[in-house]
Amino acid sequence: MTINAEAPVAAARGGPVAAEREAEGSASATDLVLPLAAVGGVGILAGYGYLRRTRRARTRTTPGVISPHPPMTPLPVLERQAGAALVQADDCVRTSRDELAFAEARFGAEAVEPFAGALREAERELSAAFAIRLRYDGGVPEEEAARRHALAGIVGRCAEAGRRLDAEAPGFDQLRALERGMAEAQEVAEGRFRELAGRTGAVEATLADLTTRYPASATATVVGYGEQAKDRLVFATTHLNQSRQAADLGDTARAIGDLRAAEGAISQADILLNGIERLADSLTAAAGLVPAALTGAEAEIARATAKAAELRSHLTHADTVLATVRLEMTSGPYDPLDALRRIVRAVRALGGGRDGVLGAAALLTGRHDVDPADDFVTTHRGAVSAGARTLLAEAQRLTGTDPGAAGEQALKSRELAEQDVRVHGNPHAGTDEPTSGMSGAVLGGIVLNETPDGGPPLSFGGPETRRRRGLPPT
Repeated sequence: MTINAEAPVAAARGGPVAAEREAEGSASATDLVLPLAAVGGVGILAGYGYLRRTRRARTRTTPGVISPHPPMTPLPVLERQAGAALVQADDCVRTSRDELAFAEARFGAEAVEPFAGALREAERELSAAFAIRLRYDGGVPEEEAARRHALAGIVGRCAEAGRRLDAEAPGFDQLRALERGMAEAQEVAEGRFRELAGRTGAVEATLADLTTRYPASATATVVGYGEQAKDRLVFATTHLNQSRQAADLGDTARAIGDLRAAEGAISQADILLNGIERLADSLTAAAGLVPAALTGAEAEIARATAKAAELRSHLTHADTVLATVRLEMTSGPYDPLDALRRIVRAVRALGGGRDGVLGAAALLTGRHDVDPADDFVTTHRGAVSAGARTLLAEAQRLTGTDPGAAGEQALKSRELAEQDVRVHGNPHAGTDEPTSGMSGAVLGGIVLNETPDGGPPLSFGGPETRRRRGLPPT
């Protein structure tokens, strides 16, 4: 091979020149083969590296690289998020309702109507969210994609409820004008405080009387309510005094925070005392209704007996219930509300009992079951889960149309809420000063348990505004 333009000359087979050219040819071939081999190796390595990079790009989750199939949030995580949204929205609604009552007491119903309207809208959104959760807990819908959509709907409804309250919080503050009208607001709160403090002794006496006239089951729903009411009032008087002192010193922010803490405790003390008085009224009404309910139930059983043989097992059960109630009435103290509840349930299984005296009995027992459950959730909301609140929302929805079913849901709600409180405990119990009332305030959700001193009191508003009147650090 030559690299010039001249005609090639045949090489001799022997001699030094031939040997030299042969050696040169051999070296040239070797020089050519080695680079080609190196290039081939580099190509193989480059291809392998490309494949590895491609594979990593498809699977890795480091920032800056978007996977074509991002991982989905596990369903249990979404369920916990939806539950937390329900609890927060429900707390916002309950707190807003409490403070709205103080504003109405001072300014009247007409002045607070725009804020009451916003609260009603928030309540509707929350009710819709609870309805979705109730169906979800019952397995509807079944497909995972649809269940994810349902959970997103719960979060969205709760967010809208909070947004409505957040939007009205500035206007609500302008109405209350606590910076300018602190003295008047303190007088309203102190007036309610004095009224409750004056009632406490009489209410405790009422409860003591109930415990002597009825078995323990009749008063189980209000056990400890007198002590809890006094605990809330201790907390209230402490913060009312601190609010007065802060106002005298010109520390308006501190005065407002202490006032809101006191108002929250006063509202819950009122709920607890009302619960005892309502129980006394319900027991009296139930005792007067039991004889008529027995008569009405017997008439329903007679009609059912003549109507269908397939109700035989229900008829036998109903007869047994009525006989048991009659025996209890003549054997000593008995629980008239529980007796009515059993009569109503026995007759409902026969397809009757929705009108007349049995309808009245169902309404009485249903309301008795729903109202105490609501009281318990309100005064223990720092520990009550979304599950108990969901059942309570369903019970409240059914109260007007099916009080018997409402009562059953309410009892389940109360049972679950009590379980939540037992499991949750109270981090302030046994650690705060005996006279501070902080444990009850934390358990009742009056203050957020975010700092060692209990955290800020809550105000009218949604998640973004309810902390705005926090207590300054001491």
